[in-house]
Amino acid sequence: MAFFAAGSAFFAGITAVLSKCGVRRTDSDVATAVRTAVVLACAWVMVWITGAPLGPVPAGAWLFLVLSGLSTGASWVCYFRALARGDVSRVAPVDKCSTGLTVVLAFLLLGEPVTLWKLAGLVCVTVGAVVMAYRPGAPKGPAGGSWLMWAVLSAVFASLSSIFGKVGMAGVDSNLGTALRTAVVLVFAWTLVLVRGKGQLVRAIPPGEGRFLVLSGLSTGASWLCYYKALQSGPASVVAPVDQLSILVTTAVSAAVLHEPVTRRTAAGLVCLLAGVLCMLI
Repeated sequence: MAFFAAGSAFFAGITAVLSKCGVRRTDSDVATAVRTAVVLACAWVMVWITGAPLGPVPAGAWLFLVLSGLSTGASWVCYFRALARGDVSRVAPVDKCSTGLTVVLAFLLLGEPVTLWKLAGLVCVTVGAVVMAYRPGAPKGPAGGSWLMWAVLSAVFASLSSIFGKVGMAGVDSNLGTALRTAVVLVFAWTLVLVRGKGQLVRAIPPGEGRFLVLSGLSTGASWLCYYKALQSGPASVVAPVDQLSILVTTAVSAAVLHEPVTRRTAAGLVCLLAGVLCMLI
């Protein structure tokens, strides 16, 4: 279980950096659509590997899987726009706040319990994300400070996706549900591209960035495969917090590959995030 949980965190961590490399000149909406096609292929490979039953899906489950897919699509669109405008090491921590939002929504909407340790962990994760994202005097990038708005929206939609997915996958194999939900994301992403008249931009993707987008999709698929494999042999209360350690990989790789600075604030934020993860593991 520990091996696959660590693998999930590693692949999730490098996904953000690969995605950033794929949106330097490529439109973020187009990048989302292209990458989603790769993720969908990986999702159906998971269905085949795990031998998930392809039985009928209840109408109620379909409704929430579609809502989850639409929320995921919106989250990915916002996330790629944030990456196109800001540093990976600042965008990724804000996106991690979706964990705290999910727990709050699960408590309010689904009646799931929240222990004091989990609450303390969520506070630490949130504080760590804020500390890492806020850097006084840091350059604002090509689009000013707008990356923060898109990163926050990404976290909000990601948390909604988790809630809808939780309801929609009740009674449905998780791998099959993930594949169906990803198909909705693909339709959403390409519809957005076509409606906004960006179809011609697909051919304009630089070959190098196209390869990074494919690798980003493959790393997401590998992360999902490891994550659900870990869930098969270990409790979700342990696997999910370990997966949050992907921020360590993201920070290290973004510093090594993209030369993004690792400041004292970054280190302090990481310490808070790690403390939060440890609290949630108790």
